[in-house]
Amino acid sequence: MSKLNVALTIAGTDPSGGTGIMADLKSFQARGVYGMAVVTSVVAQNTQGVQDICNLDQKILDEQLKSVFSDITPDAIKTGMLAEVETIERVSQYLNTISCPYVLDPVMVATSGDRLISTEAVEALKEKLLPIATIITPNLPEAEVLFGKELKDETAILEAGKVIQSKYGVKNVVIKGGHLEKEAKDFLFLEDGEVVTFSSERIHTKHTHGTGCTYAAVITAELAKGKSVQEAVGTAKHFITEAIKTAPELGHGNGPVNHVSYKGD
Repeated sequence: MSKLNVALTIAGTDPSGGTGIMADLKSFQARGVYGMAVVTSVVAQNTQGVQDICNLDQKILDEQLKSVFSDITPDAIKTGMLAEVETIERVSQYLNTISCPYVLDPVMVATSGDRLISTEAVEALKEKLLPIATIITPNLPEAEVLFGKELKDETAILEAGKVIQSKYGVKNVVIKGGHLEKEAKDFLFLEDGEVVTFSSERIHTKHTHGTGCTYAAVITAELAKGKSVQEAVGTAKHFITEAIKTAPELGHGNGPVNHVSYKGD
């Protein structure tokens, strides 16, 4: 058997399995990549919202990072929920020791609307992590936080992507347009200045719990396999569209997507 490519996620948990490291590991597995996970926060959440959050002690966070980085070298890394300034600073120290692709999912607000990280953590994210990311994957609300203005249409999104790239020194940005009213169109701003769009049908459903984590995790898995940023985003778009379309309709709120439905290459 050939050696498996390896992806690492550094993020929070979800006991209902729809988002966070649970969604990441499922997505890695679905894309044929060996998954590892470092837990930053234990989150009590389900399809109806976030009930409580326990951010892990910095010592155990550091020990987890040390355990992974001293033993199994990842081919790509994804970060999700990094709730505290100290967590961001500690993670950035490890990321700066490795040259593999790094996918930053700027997790700020849950699908339910619950805020997940502090204002101070958002500022630390901008300063410490955005400049070293291979690609960042904000949805429209997250892109608005980074851009500083509301994004009502495609013209505003096209401006925002370029501003985010130049302002924070980000190589590649994909702004997910799932919150747009018409088609579900994503905008990929590549480091060479090219803008590529990915469109899909709009699926009218409330079952979108974990879409952001899943999308970024698939990008991470594809980059771990040596795919280009554009190829990775294209696969992630197909994957998440099928995952939403075949959502298992679990729970009493915004249910999770289907992490094992996409069979494409």
